Amino acid sequence: MRGWIPGIKLNTIYAKLLGTYLMLTAFGTSLMAGYILWSFHDYFMRSRQVDLDNWTSALSESVADALEEKDIKQVNLLVQRYGAPQTVTLRVFSQQGSLLATSDPKLDSQVKDWYQVPGMREALQNHVKQGIAKGVLSNDDRLYITRPIERKGQLLGVIRMSMTLEQLQRQFARVIWSILGTLAITILLCALISSRFARSLSKPIEIMQNFAIRLGGGHFGDKLTIHENNELDQLAAELNRMSERLASLDKERRVFLANVSHELRTPISNVQVTVDALKAGASEEPELRVSEARRRHRFFQTIENETKRLSRLIHDLLDLGRLEAGVFELEKQPISLHGLINRAVNALEPRMLSLGISTQVNVGNLIIEGDPERLLQAILNLLDNAIKHSPANSQVSISGYSQGKQAIIQIQDQGKGIKEGDLPRIFEQFYTTDPARKGSGNGLGLAISKRIIEAHQGSIIASSTSNQGATFTIYLPMIRNS
Repeated sequence: MRGWIPGIKLNTIYAKLLGTYLMLTAFGTSLMAGYILWSFHDYFMRSRQVDLDNWTSALSESVADALEEKDIKQVNLLVQRYGAPQTVTLRVFSQQGSLLATSDPKLDSQVKDWYQVPGMREALQNHVKQGIAKGVLSNDDRLYITRPIERKGQLLGVIRMSMTLEQLQRQFARVIWSILGTLAITILLCALISSRFARSLSKPIEIMQNFAIRLGGGHFGDKLTIHENNELDQLAAELNRMSERLASLDKERRVFLANVSHELRTPISNVQVTVDALKAGASEEPELRVSEARRRHRFFQTIENETKRLSRLIHDLLDLGRLEAGVFELEKQPISLHGLINRAVNALEPRMLSLGISTQVNVGNLIIEGDPERLLQAILNLLDNAIKHSPANSQVSISGYSQGKQAIIQIQDQGKGIKEGDLPRIFEQFYTTDPARKGSGNGLGLAISKRIIEAHQGSIIASSTSNQGATFTIYLPMIRNS
């Protein structure tokens, strides 16, 4: 997923660092700008209210003198002198609330009820009232104050002064736009600085990520160089040591595989010679004879077939490197899946009988294409694994069915199951799980099966539930239903 800036992915460390810096910058500057605007507005309103309070307090004394002498002309003169029709409106009312003098007589002549004007009721009750309200006959916001005019504890009248806020609002709007412009420039500059800072932090991590990907791809022995003089240097050193160790282990693995393959040739050849001798009648001891001739022939035939197959397997282990590289040639041909499974079951039947393990086979008549000996080797490895981890008097289930253009083979045992932490690694070469699942294997069987199946453009997965056994599922391309 890509972000609003071309070339930046939202799920990268760089994008997250940059986004965090930008959000913090935007939040901080916006908070500061909001506080400045609020402070400016609050300061202006309080200063205007103080001005109105001071002006009306001073004027009320002069108006009180004129009202005591009943000099309405003097009152009008004061109102006209200190009122300004465009900005400040000044009015004087009698103690009954009737208008005596106004700085805007044209407008005020239209007012019928002054008791409804904000602040008038409070002032006639000897209370000073300040606030913001709409104009008497207009919709503009105005700051007002109403103050009772008193002399010797007697209410002589009311003075009301209001001031338009239009000029303040225009000034405030200009200030807002100025602050918003400054805010945008600040965020832009912070974005550039944050981008460089985020890149300086994320770049070494990206380099280490690519290095880890190369290691995962089998490029062992590569060296990572990072000069940051912090914890990343230590991490890079550990990755380099891991790379060297993996290279060493990989070399040891290949040498071990070659040695094992070479050493197993001799015992396999000896077994073949012994079987040939037994078939020729070299052993006639009564305790070794099998009562049923047909069963004896079947077991001897199985031993012969499996010995030859194991001989080919040892030869193939020498070529495991080529199989991993994908250059190994398979002798592909149409194969009956049912027949292939039967061969595998028959090969391991004597061993299962000796262990008290039975099989349940339910395989459809499916035709797949592949190398029959290689696929037989893969299935035998899986069956061998199931037998190793099956308790006595248990059952191994083998099923085969089609799904779309795929043939699916499932092999399920009734053992203790595979631990969740081991599942992702059971197909690795030489990997063995905890002792409960080790058996006597060398850790190659499942790995070889996986390579063979993948060489047939198939796949294999394993699943397990604790104390309910393990299930291995093979997916292979299918030619048709037979």
